[in-house]
Amino acid sequence: MIRRLFVPCLAVLTCACASQQADLMHFARKDPKQPVTPSEQFSITVTQGRDEILLAPHPDGLSDAQMHALAQLVDRWRNASGSTITIRTPASGEEAMYRATTAVQTALEAIGVRPEQIQLTSYDAGPGAPIGVSFLGYQAHGPQCGRNWNDFTQTGDNEVSKNFGCAVTANVAAMIANPVDLLAPRPMDSSDAGRRETIIGKYHLGVIGSTPKDAQADGAISGAIN
Repeated sequence: MIRRLFVPCLAVLTCACASQQADLMHFARKDPKQPVTPSEQFSITVTQGRDEILLAPHPDGLSDAQMHALAQLVDRWRNASGSTITIRTPASGEEAMYRATTAVQTALEAIGVRPEQIQLTSYDAGPGAPIGVSFLGYQAHGPQCGRNWNDFTQTGDNEVSKNFGCAVTANVAAMIANPVDLLAPRPMDSSDAGRRETIIGKYHLGVIGSTPKDAQADGAISGAIN
């Protein structure tokens, strides 16, 4: 009886080992660029481009609309951790153009841009050409969802739909403040050497290094009846 059961069991184990080996070979042949999980089948593309606004030259200064557009540009520049803002002036050499360019530079400094972060350049153009104010930034481009759809009446393969995770990825691309964060982590700030020496010194002395408790933070539930 035992010998009769041994042969079928051996056959089942052999088939199971062969199936596991086939699965491992199939996994090893997969493209390493393929997503690890179904939620990673869509990705965000980050491209580099120039964010620029064009300002009509006014010898008397900037208009309210130009000041508003300039402030919005500086906000985007700060969010993108930009290093330099470039002012492109038409190479006409007129005094009115010089005063208009000076007004743009003065407005940038008033908003909070340091003088060393402003770069002045010129381009070939005639009188009346606009002044360009720009910085080099990054843009995040999400996937286009809803282009391919599955037949939801056929679910025998137990796989996720073709649009699974697309909406979430597209929303992240639309909401991220600085697309550079998708390329690499930001550098860490330097540590506070003085604070570190204080904590290590207290550790050597056996002193508690935590902040002492504030007595004003103590409280009790009042038993008075109002």
